[in-house]
Parts: sequence; structure tokens; C-alpha cells
Amino acid sequence: MSAVRELLADRTPRADAQRNVERLVAAARGAIAEGGTAVTAHEIARRAGVGIGTFYRRVASREALVAAVLGELIGDAVAEADRLLAADDPWAGFCEFAVIYVRMRAANVAISEALVGQCGFAPEQPLADLRERTRQIVERAREAGAIHADVTWQDVPFLLASVATGGQTLGLQGTDRQWERNLQVILDGLHTPSPTRLPSQPPT
Repeated sequence: MSAVRELLADRTPRADAQRNVERLVAAARGAIAEGGTAVTAHEIARRAGVGIGTFYRRVASREALVAAVLGELIGDAVAEADRLLAADDPWAGFCEFAVIYVRMRAANVAISEALVGQCGFAPEQPLADLRERTRQIVERAREAGAIHADVTWQDVPFLLASVATGGQTLGLQGTDRQWERNLQVILDGLHTPSPTRLPSQPPT
């Protein structure tokens, strides 16, 4: 885990101490995904099965742990983007990236906070890396003629942010896969060939 390596920088802890750090990192990943970056040190320690004293012996601060984990989570998305930049089909790579991006925002409160600038200690370099990979993936698909020429890469994060909606609107109840329908409409609007059949069922 890169977050573990960062937190253990310039230290040579015992094996049991390193295991505690690994448990804290894993607990922090789950806690901030569910509750955002305001999660407390006590909650992370509880999930890790260690005392609060152990928490502060192993990490410098709650903020340092959350920032390291958040950088790691965004780094995971950057790694996926790098893989997709090597895809033979630029449009297929873009579509897969769009799904990863939407799922990441929907499933992780902390990442959503960071992407909209509501996180006070979001790591700047991972965010800059993700912006750059987004630009590369979008422009690669556009240069291949798969995306309308007048769509800029800066448009795409806003479009993808609009995919995830609440379960209800105007008295209608969507399924738990409504986001897939929303995303397909957006992808069809961006794509130059004929539209794709929408997945799942319409709202009832």
C-alpha cells in the first residue's frame, strides 16, 4: 500500500507495529469512503481494532492518515486511466473510464468531496494526475473521431458528475441501475456513431 509506505517513511517499526498501520489504513479507506474526510480518529481506530493511543503512536495525525489514503484512492483511478490509455479502441477506453469515474464518485464520499473541492486537505498531485489522464483519454477519443469535435475534455467531468442521481424524482422511482441509463444517454450524446440500446429498465 502506498499509504502505508508514506506513513512509515523514515521509520523502521516492528512487524506488529507495521501490521497496526496496515489495519489503520484499511479501516480509514472504508471509513472515509462511507462518511467522508470528517471521519474521526476514534472511528478509524475502532474499525481497525486498536486503541486511540496506538492510532497516534503509529500515525502523525488523523489528517495525515486521511490525506495519504485519499491520495492512494485517487491514485487507483489514475492507474486505471493509464491502463485504458493503452487500449486499442480509444472510444471503448473512454467508455470504461467513464464507468470507473462515475462509480468512484458514487461509492466514495471522500473522493466526491475532493473532486468538487470540499476537502480541505485533498492531495493536489493525485488530483492533477487525474485531471491530466482525463484530458488524455477524452482527447484521444476525440482525435479518433469518436467524440464530437466541439466537446472539450473539461466538459466531460461535469457531464459525468451529473450521472449519479437520487432514487426518486417527480414522484418517479428509479432502479439501483438508473445511473447506467443516465450514463448511456450521455455517452450516446458524445459519440458520433448511432446510439446504443439503453441498459436496465426505465423508472416506474
